[in-house]
Amino acid sequence: MMQCLSAWRRWTPLVLIAVGLLACGEKEKDLAGAGSQGPVPVTALTVTARDVPVTFEYVAQTESSHIVQIRARVDGFLEKRAYTEGSMVRAGQVMFLMDRKPFEAALQQARGSLALANAQRTMVQANLARVRPLAAEDAVSQKDLDDAVGQAQMADAAVLAAEGKVREAELNLGYATITSPIAGLSSRALKQEGSYLSPGADSLLTTVARLDPIWVNFSISENEWLKRQEEVQEGRLILPPTDQFEVEAILADGSVFSRIGGIVFTEPAYSRETGTLLERVQFANPRMVLKPGQFVRVRLKGAVRPNAVLVPRRAVMQGTKGHFVWAVTAGDKAEFRSVTVGDWFGDEIFVTAGLKAGDRVAVDGIIRLAAGTPVKVVEPGATGNTGSAANAAAK
Repeated sequence: MMQCLSAWRRWTPLVLIAVGLLACGEKEKDLAGAGSQGPVPVTALTVTARDVPVTFEYVAQTESSHIVQIRARVDGFLEKRAYTEGSMVRAGQVMFLMDRKPFEAALQQARGSLALANAQRTMVQANLARVRPLAAEDAVSQKDLDDAVGQAQMADAAVLAAEGKVREAELNLGYATITSPIAGLSSRALKQEGSYLSPGADSLLTTVARLDPIWVNFSISENEWLKRQEEVQEGRLILPPTDQFEVEAILADGSVFSRIGGIVFTEPAYSRETGTLLERVQFANPRMVLKPGQFVRVRLKGAVRPNAVLVPRRAVMQGTKGHFVWAVTAGDKAEFRSVTVGDWFGDEIFVTAGLKAGDRVAVDGIIRLAAGTPVKVVEPGATGNTGSAANAAAK
């Protein structure tokens, strides 16, 4: 046993040395293999500057372009609802009928008062006609003449007052028939037959909303508005003349509304509650596809970014110091390039600083790059799985 242990102690240093030499040989072999891989294959594109049309998209809500409250204007009982709730109504269409009998009686009484006033005026005018020539011959006193003239004037005033009462009674009788002043979509009735109506605060009967044209309202944040104005002043964005955007409406199911709208109103002040600026778009809506209260998205077209630089979004990565890309130098080496990015444009992104026309940017295979790494520009799809890794890193 002691002999075996002594032999093991003699051979152990030799074994360790052999194992170390074997490991060093394997490491050198791996390094040699790694060095023989050559340049990293990447796909690249050459940066070009071009005018790019851009759109702005916002969440919006539809609103009737004219909504009318149908209210009672006189006291009385509601006799009949003459329209179908939720239906389209014409301008002048009868919607509610009040009990007309009290108003007809009031009109008849007013007409009777007018007839009486006319009769009294006829009497005093005849009396004045007799007194005036007598006064000229001093057959009656001046007081008698003044009284006759005064009575005639009072009779004229009484007739005017009676005519006013007749007109008022006629209006009240007309108000008993409640019509819609506009064509539009009717709402539900808030009062039913037999209700007592009064022109006070509780006089609302229903509403009628005009749907053609229809309004779509959206809001722009103060930061976005200021950013847009800054880009315009710096020449990085060109807006259509007088902000006449072509506006599309995208419905909840993703379909695009068939009509093109335009901005017709911009609120002159920011909202104190939200800090946003309200804008209104008007759409023709002849088929009543859009209804008030719908949530849609509006897409504003007509703006252009001149001489813009676009690169694929997967080519832009983000580090601790911001966004960057890997540029390919004239000597086919990777170069770290810090960039300033703007808005997304589909699968691409605007680069506002850091790149210029003629630069080459690596797109796929960038996950294996470092500053100064030799690269080989290949056709798309020839970079293996590195493109997917690069995409994941860019996201």
